[in-house]
Amino acid sequence: MVLTLLARPAAAQQRPLATEDPEPVGAGRILLETGIDLAHDQQYPVSGLKGNLVRIPTIGISFGISSIAELQIDGDFYGRLNISQRNPLAPLAASVPEGDSSHGVDDAVIATKIRLLPESESRPAIGIRFATKLPNASNASGMDLNTTDFFISILGAKTVQSVRLVGNIGVGILSDPTDGARQNDDLTYGLSFARAVTQQVEMVGELNGRVSTRSGTAFPGTETRGLLKLGGRYTVGMLRLDAGLFFGLTTVDPTVGFTTGLTYVFNGFKVP
Repeated sequence: MVLTLLARPAAAQQRPLATEDPEPVGAGRILLETGIDLAHDQQYPVSGLKGNLVRIPTIGISFGISSIAELQIDGDFYGRLNISQRNPLAPLAASVPEGDSSHGVDDAVIATKIRLLPESESRPAIGIRFATKLPNASNASGMDLNTTDFFISILGAKTVQSVRLVGNIGVGILSDPTDGARQNDDLTYGLSFARAVTQQVEMVGELNGRVSTRSGTAFPGTETRGLLKLGGRYTVGMLRLDAGLFFGLTTVDPTVGFTTGLTYVFNGFKVP
């Protein structure tokens, strides 16, 4: 019974999905997640690079700062792109290194998620999330934008029998990486499901992405993007294993990719 109660907050967490559940991790709890991402034909319109990408390990840490609020930090330690194509007309093509590969880290994202209304029989849980992407990674690798972006999203979720449905809608204020005085406001969205097959196994899937609201051509790096992801999760006590396939929805998204990882939740501190 104790293990079940402690593991329950992990049921609302995302890996391998990106759509955010409004339920926080729980007061005083810490969630650690890590994984590996492989993407075929990953494209970077700003630098003009295209190739196969490996990100290892991806890192996510969530702190339950109250029963309704959570602080999140996400990023990765290492990414390697095996370059298959270069576009010499890309805005920053001249600044990327020569050779058949490049490597770097992703810009970190710091976010706060707050559950505004708990789920009831007649209504879904409602929450809000504020996130800032920091310019900590250099764009010299051709894999990062080195911009500061801000996101705000409304989160909703409802459990119907054995299925958890989650939806996100929001706005991303994205800086133009080629001109610091310009920005593009993208509509962000996410719709996911998680269906319990057994007490330990779930099947999951989602549509997640963003849509440029700028009339005409979007600034490079702020264009419309989207992914379809299908996968599964397996929970053992406090540990959850996951894996999934994803497919690009636009011409600038990777054609196909694979992700796998694990999530661990534990009681880390006491909330006064």
